[in-house]
Amino acid sequence: MLNKAILDPEVSEFIRKRYKKDLPELILKGSPFKNVSIQELAVQIKGLKVAEKKFPDFFRNPTILYPPTLNLEQTSSAITAEYKASLINGIAGIDLTGGMGIDSFYLSKNFENFSYCELNKELAEIAEHNFDVLDAKNIIVYQGDSLKIIQNSDIKFDWVYADPARRDDHGGKVFKFEDCEPNIPANLEKIFQKSQGLMVKSSPILDISAGLTELKHVKEVHIIAVRNEVKELLWILGKDYNGMAVIKTINFEKNKVQKFSNVKTEIPESTEYFLPENYLYEPNAAIMKSGLFDLVASKTGTKKLHQHSHLFTSEKLVDFPGRIFQILEIKEYKPSVLKKYFKSKKASITTRNFPESVEDLRKKFRIKEGGSDYIFFTTNKHDEKVVIICKKAST
Repeated sequence: MLNKAILDPEVSEFIRKRYKKDLPELILKGSPFKNVSIQELAVQIKGLKVAEKKFPDFFRNPTILYPPTLNLEQTSSAITAEYKASLINGIAGIDLTGGMGIDSFYLSKNFENFSYCELNKELAEIAEHNFDVLDAKNIIVYQGDSLKIIQNSDIKFDWVYADPARRDDHGGKVFKFEDCEPNIPANLEKIFQKSQGLMVKSSPILDISAGLTELKHVKEVHIIAVRNEVKELLWILGKDYNGMAVIKTINFEKNKVQKFSNVKTEIPESTEYFLPENYLYEPNAAIMKSGLFDLVASKTGTKKLHQHSHLFTSEKLVDFPGRIFQILEIKEYKPSVLKKYFKSKKASITTRNFPESVEDLRKKFRIKEGGSDYIFFTTNKHDEKVVIICKKAST
């Protein structure tokens, strides 16, 4: 049961002033409030820490309530939630797996009416409170089994959204759609009786080919990365769609957004491999997840170094969905020679299709972290181990 005493101004102020402090030390001191336990304070302090980076709109509002850390684990960030909201709209939408309500809050902005469903009663209470203080008046909160709620509803929804829980009965993590709750593949027919469109979020770990095998009617797969880390996969389904899925990638960097997608009918030309030229390109994490390497080369006018290196090169600078470097030097991988060359060197190290780890290479050549140089240990088209020394290119 939600303890409304947490909303007292004095309690809120206590939480705000202490959320950056050492939590175990605070817990040892106990709660200074008669009606709020130290455990309840700890939940809000942890939530505030997460919100500061993950969903700042919620963080800025002092009357927002947070659920336990486990419920925050799968919660979308504001960046990924806003991206989802940019993809769908209509008169009526529904979130089958409401959780804390981050996705529902952003999705609801593109619908006249939006339904939030959540099995956990306390989570539903927290979400309802937060929607109220955020003035999200078009969201209706339903607590209970979302599949029964949607089946019993008289509404025809433009879009259904689901982020199935990825933990089993024993608390272990699962990734396949059929192992998550609710089981989307088993309930597709029921969902499509109420809507023409379905958007499903999955773990970034899920293999795309495996997901396409499990799910029918997939029109698009969106791979979402934030600062070069894949955060989630989005699966867009259409009721009567039976064609090929389009793969779309997006990477949100601090000051730019990198987008790349394939087209169903596109078949890249047969791949050739080339020696490094003037520029080196490293695909972002979303591209790496997509596996669209041949298509990237074809569309950007770059050339692959090796079938398994996933590094690209060009003579002239081009726009590219990833990191871009100017090549300064290329050296054969001869440790005795390189030890002298790298003496007292500072650099960032990356390995691609190379048998040794970054940690081992740092120890072997005593290369310290830092500096403006970037060193790639990789394999070229002749299957020769090479070292490419670069600097970031101005774009």
